Amino acid sequence: MLNFHKDHKNLVNISLGVFLLLSILIAVWPAYQLQNTQPLPDMPVPTAEEVQGLHIYVAENCSGCHTQQVRNIEMDNTWGDRPSIASDYYYSKKRMDVWRQSPSLLGSERTGPDLTNVGKRQPGKEWHLLHLYNPRIVVKESVMPGYPWLFKEKREDHVLKTDVVIPVPAAYLKNKDVKIVASQRALDLVAYLQSLKQAPLPGENQVPFIPARERKQASVGLSGSAADGAALPDGLALYMSNCAACHQTDGMGLPGAFPPLAGSPIVNDENPEMLIRIILKGYDARAEYAMMVGFADMLSDEEIAAIANHERSSWGNNAAAISAADVSKIRDFVSQLD
Repeated sequence: MLNFHKDHKNLVNISLGVFLLLSILIAVWPAYQLQNTQPLPDMPVPTAEEVQGLHIYVAENCSGCHTQQVRNIEMDNTWGDRPSIASDYYYSKKRMDVWRQSPSLLGSERTGPDLTNVGKRQPGKEWHLLHLYNPRIVVKESVMPGYPWLFKEKREDHVLKTDVVIPVPAAYLKNKDVKIVASQRALDLVAYLQSLKQAPLPGENQVPFIPARERKQASVGLSGSAADGAALPDGLALYMSNCAACHQTDGMGLPGAFPPLAGSPIVNDENPEMLIRIILKGYDARAEYAMMVGFADMLSDEEIAAIANHERSSWGNNAAAISAADVSKIRDFVSQLD
């Protein structure tokens, strides 16, 4: 062992083994896990034009200056209606071909604004075409370079009816006798940019940014706890109206967005404290899933107990029932921590 540092063969073998292990843990395994992600229910399938535009976006290295990730912090609510989740990237992470994985579009810096929701902020095709030809036409202070090679100059008598002419001001034209026509590559890229809109999460609950603001539900009162053994509301009906949109009617959730409840160790735990705390206060500890909003201000102890019992006795789960009194104790405990 004292001469280990002099044994070149072992040093090389161990270094190679450590490299392979780290590669699997850091790159291969996360990439494999990503293949299990599913799109959100209302996420539209991209058209062939939008897919081609995605490839042009990658080829022009737009991700070098623009991000496509809304972080879960208050300042990022400028760029999207909610924090990004894995399902948002379902279609952009499709393999380009057998040998090439689509590169990540998350980006690492914001020299330009985030583009996660740019199709909603700037839906007009003409705006995007002008911006690509010369960004200063629409944003005077822009430092973005123009992409004139995505356009063609044509004399007016050579312009076809099918050509898309963009209204470039004369001040930005070197030759006043030509029209600027968008190429198909420019149109495809714009189609992709226009498609960048966050798909809504299922259900009525919105995901707040951190730090989350307290949401007062003035119209919803908190009823007192029922005694042990008292009749509880219909857990199935409450689950369907409050939980099924995300966790699905079969409790299987949605990979990359919402965790499954069927077979969940938290749901089936003999001690129901964690499950009740999650229903009361929400949950945001796993980056691969969307933040869950708590129901403490919306549901009574009896209603939460009914939902928990439905989850603990459905889809193959077989955990002991809980009472409203159990929920009341944990509600009092977590309220003291706030």
